[in-house]
Amino acid sequence: MRLKILGFCAFAGLVFGVALLCVGLTEAAPSLLAVAKRTAAPTFTLKDSAGTDVRLSDYKGKVVLLNFWATWCGPCKTEIPWFIVFDRKYQSGGLVVLGVSMDEAGWNVVRPYSDKMHVSYRVLLGDGGVAAKYGGIESLPLTLMIDREGRIAARHVGLTSKSNFEQDIVELIRR
Repeated sequence: MRLKILGFCAFAGLVFGVALLCVGLTEAAPSLLAVAKRTAAPTFTLKDSAGTDVRLSDYKGKVVLLNFWATWCGPCKTEIPWFIVFDRKYQSGGLVVLGVSMDEAGWNVVRPYSDKMHVSYRVLLGDGGVAAKYGGIESLPLTLMIDREGRIAARHVGLTSKSNFEQDIVELIRR
């Protein structure tokens, strides 16, 4: 029995160590692309919870944190509270946070979840068309940092650290 417990502890320690290494690597890697390497963010028109058309092009001149997420996505649940904080903290500096839900069940699940989480930023309902424009969304969350000229400055796939997002935001709104 003692050997099983030790084996489990060793395995848990290994998993924890690998997780720390991955988080550490994400923190250390520079995430903003050089201006010359940035490409235009694909345009889209999606509906918000009120049924209003929202176009990405409406936000040219702003820094946009564009987050593709779903209610069932564990890492998304971690990031959403950070985005609420960023929305409030950096809105006056020109940040716009847009959350694009990829939930197939639509507003029936997205609206209650957004209300429960007290999401302060605009939530849109995504579809296969917008996913295709962004090269297919293979995993969630997918967060794009879009500069004031409408170019993709960073692409974060999966859970990214709060400090990494904040560094990107601060750098982009300074320009």
